[in-house]
Amino acid sequence: MARRRLTGVLLVGGASTRFGAPKAFARLDGETLAERAWRTLGEVCDERIALGKVDDALPLGFPVQDDGLAIRAPLAGLVAGLRAATHELAVVLPVDCPLVTSALLLELADACADVATTRAGPLPGAFRKTALPVLERRLAAGDLRLRDALAELETTVVEVDTRLLANVNTPADLAAVAAQ
Repeated sequence: MARRRLTGVLLVGGASTRFGAPKAFARLDGETLAERAWRTLGEVCDERIALGKVDDALPLGFPVQDDGLAIRAPLAGLVAGLRAATHELAVVLPVDCPLVTSALLLELADACADVATTRAGPLPGAFRKTALPVLERRLAAGDLRLRDALAELETTVVEVDTRLLANVNTPADLAAVAAQ
């Protein structure tokens, strides 16, 4: 697949309390979840930005920008990613969704109004900078539920194979994904 004028935003993870260690370093098929997500974004995006907490000092092999907030919430990383993005359109991938494909990211990008997500959403998803005012307002108000913000935005829901959306929150989740 050719790269497009598209920003890829990788959310490198929160506290990983249920997993017991940073999920970014969990391994699947010979690579870390972070390496896997970064590669997938690179297959379709001509710009990639990783967001997290610089204080976590995760040695990932690519730069991680701080989202600038003390809280740990996907909304914080999403807002920081959209602010930093060169392009109007960004695809956002959490590090703990290792089965998301570049084809799925392109499908989300192609369907994006203000936002494109799946029924399982809100992440992974595609977001335009037009969504920023709503997302920034909700973040400033401490309303961190990204799903609630989608109700205020023109959101397209893309039907996808739900197996691609497997979320790794525990070591058992990782084992289940590896067994697929």
